[in-house]
Amino acid sequence: MSPLNQSFFVFLFLIVTSLAFSQNNKVQNQKEVIIIYGSDTCHYCVDTKKYAEEHQLKFIYFDIDKDEKALKEMLSKLRQNNISTANLNLPVVDKNGLVFTNEIDFSSFLKKLIE
Repeated sequence: MSPLNQSFFVFLFLIVTSLAFSQNNKVQNQKEVIIIYGSDTCHYCVDTKKYAEEHQLKFIYFDIDKDEKALKEMLSKLRQNNISTANLNLPVVDKNGLVFTNEIDFSSFLKKLIE
């Protein structure tokens, strides 16, 4: 194989590797977004949003009083994780597939966002 062909294959390998690494990072960064389901009339929900902002967390907030699709999504996630919806405590958080609610001391709940 000529040196020119070898250089081309090395160059091609580096590009493919770089693209794969870049795509992997995008997937990882997407997983780092926390989903918070709550209500704007719930002080715990408002405080959770404020805490996430203060700690510069990437998050999406859904007001389940205004977004029926988000409400159904949240309820489905709770059921999938065997969390009772009978006495639901807001907010509900989905952190990379770990779903939890505000059922504990509120400061401990908030710490779970950054752990």
